[in-house]
Amino acid sequence: MATTSQHELVTLKISDGSEMRAYVSRPQGAGPHPGMMVFQEAFGVNPHIRSVADRFAREGYTAIAPELFHRTAEAGFEGRYDDFPGVMNHVRSLTEQGMEADIRAAFGWLEKDAETDSARIACVGYCMGGRAAFLADAATPVRAAISFYGGGIAPSPAGPGLLGRAPELHAPLLMFWGGLDQHILPEHHRAVADALRASGKKFINVEISDADHGFFCDARRSYNKTAAAEAWALCREFLAASVKA
Repeated sequence: MATTSQHELVTLKISDGSEMRAYVSRPQGAGPHPGMMVFQEAFGVNPHIRSVADRFAREGYTAIAPELFHRTAEAGFEGRYDDFPGVMNHVRSLTEQGMEADIRAAFGWLEKDAETDSARIACVGYCMGGRAAFLADAATPVRAAISFYGGGIAPSPAGPGLLGRAPELHAPLLMFWGGLDQHILPEHHRAVADALRASGKKFINVEISDADHGFFCDARRSYNKTAAAEAWALCREFLAASVKA
């Protein structure tokens, strides 16, 4: 495992003609390294998401965190954790088609990067990024996908969800849910698991009973240090088997 990382900002051209900035964090040492797409929460590619990308870089991955709000927000947008209404217009503006185009652009950047092994790319996402990770598993040939409390995967009053894409998943999916989450409920967890099971997909479904929504983020009031450590350990093992093997 590398002990440090180096980072940069890159600009990706999207198939719809737009451009998207992304934060890239690289391991020390010569590649090729496995790749990791890191998908943001509703609060942008902020210090927490950049720190997650850096953390994966220290594990030996070329990590890229695309700014999914690029169509409605200025480059570098960061929302406040105490101002969810302030980010909702950006969240509501996201479309499945647009997110898929963004995901394909990030995946394509990793594929072309000289220091990244194009055959060993994975993804991880948090909250709305958890939904992006599910979509990335369907839209690109990733080797593994990890979704933390992914809202909008299961159908809800807010939208139809993504379960119709379950048959398209390419890779094993590791999902984390908070048992105290009042936004993503047990029936949503079950609906996702049932759809994956019906499609014959390999998955791991983890509910941490005393964790709330956002438990992995140490900048949020809902941060749960023990749950985050347990989830990180499982992520490392899951990726070791699916990507690094």
